[in-house]
Amino acid sequence: MQDGWTQLGPLKWNRYVNRHVTVRTVKDDGLRGWLVTVDPVTSSLVLVNFEEGCGPHVQVVMGHAVQQVEVLQEADPEMSARLQSLFRPPEVTGLDPEERRRRCEQVRSWLEANRIPVEEEGEELRVAGVLTLVAPYRPEDCRSTNQIILDRVQRLLQNTSHS
Repeated sequence: MQDGWTQLGPLKWNRYVNRHVTVRTVKDDGLRGWLVTVDPVTSSLVLVNFEEGCGPHVQVVMGHAVQQVEVLQEADPEMSARLQSLFRPPEVTGLDPEERRRRCEQVRSWLEANRIPVEEEGEELRVAGVLTLVAPYRPEDCRSTNQIILDRVQRLLQNTSHS
């Protein structure tokens, strides 16, 4: 049990992550869920509950509203893995080298047809020198620190049947 949630800071918040908790808010709500993460800027909590047949239910509790957090249960290894995998893109399995090569070539050709500079670097595509696209070459497989180019290339890939 802990009062002054916003004053605790990231090191102490981390003690609550991957645990089933009850959160009391200024409205005296008793919210329950698995604590996945805490935003270090706003002190907001991300709680997840798993509902049969509906998938995970995600709830954000704003940090300024938190009065108290109490740990109810530790996560077992299976639950920890489930929580950690929630917000990661699914891994592509079973993609043989030939299929990967075909997809790479399709995407490269399509980008070139749209006059976007692209180079192959091993199994990665380097777009305009500032974006990297990795297998299986979908919009979510783009990596760039240039948000404008990232957004434009992702939208292009979403609008093609080659992604």
